[in-house]
Amino acid sequence: MIVLLLKLMDKIKTHNVTGSMKKIYHLKSCSTNVRILKEINPGSDVELQNIKDENIDEKTLDFLKEKVGSYEALFSKKAMKYRSMGLNEMALSEQDYKKYMLQEYTFLKRPFMINDDEVFIGNSKSVVEAAVESFNNH
Repeated sequence: MIVLLLKLMDKIKTHNVTGSMKKIYHLKSCSTNVRILKEINPGSDVELQNIKDENIDEKTLDFLKEKVGSYEALFSKKAMKYRSMGLNEMALSEQDYKKYMLQEYTFLKRPFMINDDEVFIGNSKSVVEAAVESFNNH
């Protein structure tokens, strides 16, 4: 699993696509996401968005792609639909990855965590530890 921890450039300060510079895109029904949220213990200044109720929007997805380098890096190949739809046997383009993530929240690698000038994507131990430290220090 590709896990990314990227420091965002100063550009993020003027490119506020999320409406908040402290936001976590998560899946409320996912026990891993619930555990991560408990570890982070976000304050009232952090906006939480359950992607099952409200999927990520195109503008934010494009912004994150710009920061991580590709839509594929944001795409979860562990989703059950990835195999059931036969996507694992196709040569997907960047536009395909984008299309599927916008259509179906299950294809988002989660959680996506934005804290001021930092972005954390995924649920690996190292990413979660860095996110906890970041959210507890800001």
